[in-house]
Amino acid sequence: MLIKIDPRLPSPKGVALAIMEICRRDDATIVEIARVVQTDPALSGRLLRLANAATHGRRPIAAIPDAILRLGLSAVRLLAMGFSLVDQYPNGPCQSFDYPRFWSHSLLMAVACQELGAHTRDGPPDELFVCGLLARIGSLALATIYPVEYAQLLAQQDAGSALLELEHQRLHVDHKELTSAILIDYGIPTAFVEPLCYHEAPEVSGFSEGSRPYQLAHLFYHAKCLADLGLTPETERYSKTSELMLLGGKIGLDVDKTGAVVDRIFLQWRVWGELLKVPTSTLPPFAKMTTAAAPKSVGEGESARLRVLLVEDDTTSRIMMEGVLRRMLGRPVYSAINGQEALAMALEVMPQIVVTDWLMPVMDGIEFCRALRATEWGQAMYIIMLTSVETEKELVEAFEAGVDDYVIKPVNIPALSARMRAALRYVNLLETWEWDRAQLKQFAAELAISNRRLEHAALTDLLTGMPNRRAGLDALSQAWLGTTRSGQPLSVIMIDIDHFKSINDNYGHAVGDIVLKEAAKAIQVMARKDDSVCRLGGEEFLVICRNTDLKSAFHAAERLRKMVRSLKIKVADVEMQTAISIGVACKEFDMPDADVMVNAADKALYAAKHFGRDRTCVISQNQVYGSHDELPPEFYLPED
Repeated sequence: MLIKIDPRLPSPKGVALAIMEICRRDDATIVEIARVVQTDPALSGRLLRLANAATHGRRPIAAIPDAILRLGLSAVRLLAMGFSLVDQYPNGPCQSFDYPRFWSHSLLMAVACQELGAHTRDGPPDELFVCGLLARIGSLALATIYPVEYAQLLAQQDAGSALLELEHQRLHVDHKELTSAILIDYGIPTAFVEPLCYHEAPEVSGFSEGSRPYQLAHLFYHAKCLADLGLTPETERYSKTSELMLLGGKIGLDVDKTGAVVDRIFLQWRVWGELLKVPTSTLPPFAKMTTAAAPKSVGEGESARLRVLLVEDDTTSRIMMEGVLRRMLGRPVYSAINGQEALAMALEVMPQIVVTDWLMPVMDGIEFCRALRATEWGQAMYIIMLTSVETEKELVEAFEAGVDDYVIKPVNIPALSARMRAALRYVNLLETWEWDRAQLKQFAAELAISNRRLEHAALTDLLTGMPNRRAGLDALSQAWLGTTRSGQPLSVIMIDIDHFKSINDNYGHAVGDIVLKEAAKAIQVMARKDDSVCRLGGEEFLVICRNTDLKSAFHAAERLRKMVRSLKIKVADVEMQTAISIGVACKEFDMPDADVMVNAADKALYAAKHFGRDRTCVISQNQVYGSHDELPPEFYLPED
């Protein structure tokens, strides 16, 4: 691979390299690493800052060994490596590659990954910090190895071409692939590397929804969106805040909490920028960014969508006014000779500004104005009246009819120009308001969808599609109350997949996810109509059997166990079988609540594991029956 053979690739130097070498040894000690860290005051300060950020209000750490103990050897190694790269590459040979901007974005993404990781608990925050910092290290590598060629690619990207495709065409490798290779070589855990490679477009990753790689890919994407916002010009920030609010909602943050997290991230970004000598900027509070006015969609006198209607019965005056308005606005002007004709034209072209004479045949300006205002579509038009009279009574009549402004005839050009500027400001504000309203509707619709998904996700295990632990325990509580009132029996079946850890270790988590899904399907198929099933977590499942005694629950569990054992699970060219252990318990008269019954089933499940797995154990009156021969006589069926 390129990373193994090209010495020009970004790599840690000095103290960071020494730390990495020490950490490769099995006998590495905190004291030994601390001694090396202390030779670099800058690295010492940075590690102390991170360690104190992780104390959550506890006693501040002042000693490097304590900081290393707090962070862990793995995090210290990765952090030293990341900081070394920042120090080494503040600039470089590729003239079109913006090195300061690259590190500014990378640092902001690092802080965002750390903060979001602390909230979602998808990984150690300090290791996520390094992942964010090096998320696009492949771009830096390409700019370093191929400075001239990469500068040309960046110029083509600015012209609208996709950078990944350009990199493949010209360099036969893209920054995603190179990032993956570099991070693996650096020792970043593989569990982070693959999700990180999809942080630009997590929807194409193919990860199972709800799996850890899926969660990490979306966490990295969330952090990237925050970093994009930090480096976006003020005029373009408006369009990015709504997506961030939606992303916040998906991890359980309301608007206020999202704002607090974003503001904290931006503050930490500036602090880290000072420590690492990376450029940052001061942004307004997130709440202010979300309430800022949208960028104007119409420029004064230069919008291609601006439509002006002139209504004038006198031919000479109409031609003269058309010329004046066309020069003033830089746009063609629609015209009509009376109010009736203008009303039909207004319905067709929907002008934003109407300039109309007062005295006209067929339908005069006042009647025309009243007719416009009587329609829903005519309410928002800005109407300027041309009049040769300026008496108070007539002006009151005009304004009551719905006129917004007036100009005395013969028309004074500077006065008309001033009125048109006022009209254009009104049009700008109206279009901005309409754009805001459309955005608000879109955001409200997306938020409603997001809330429904969150509500569903709160009660659903996303990997298997089954109800999750919370939903299952709610169902159990309702079933317990129901049987308490009715006196009907109630049983629970606790299920655990045998040797599941070895499946993950030998075949990988993706195969483990498939096994979990197949087991979940079998449980759902075997469950009766009134049973409630859920995934408790990991490889454990629970079946709640209403109106079912211990004997019936045992036989249902046995049918399920045999069905799972007969499953042939095929992944690629590998075919495997799995088995489950089961514990069964029922509601007994001296049980105070449902938790006691579940604990009893868990005890029976533990016994099934202890007695050799792939078996069903039942518990009755605190006595576990661990083999078929030990079961009470009434449990036997004729076919047994």
